[in-house]
Amino acid sequence: MVMILIACAGAFAYMLTFYQVPSRMVDLLTGITENPIAILLMINAVLLILGMIMDMSALILICTPIFLPVASALGMDPLQFGIMRIANLGLCTPPVGSCLFVGCAVGRLPIELAVRTIWPFYLAIFAALMLITFIPAISLTLPALLG
Repeated sequence: MVMILIACAGAFAYMLTFYQVPSRMVDLLTGITENPIAILLMINAVLLILGMIMDMSALILICTPIFLPVASALGMDPLQFGIMRIANLGLCTPPVGSCLFVGCAVGRLPIELAVRTIWPFYLAIFAALMLITFIPAISLTLPALLG
């Protein structure tokens, strides 16, 4: 199953490159606004919404060839973008969050009740996402120290 997913994502990435989707995405987003903060907020919003309706592994393979050139054009480090993307596609965003399902299964708790009780933690995750997105030192300091 994983190999089929990777093969399809590879073909999809080739198709995106062939039709110049990444460069057109850069043109589209910069056509909406020249402000890099607004563009990064739009990328975050799209990834958060997609993370709620699709599985994280598929989104990583699909969204990276689309949004990495946009982030690179804005001067964002690819490592920082990867960390931002993983934080966006979090494993606990309802209704597709796999960690949310596992936690509810272990605790024998309905997902609706769990989501209602953990909403303050979503605010903390969102704050951390904004810090990761707009302060590069947060996500790049440790990798720089490790070489």
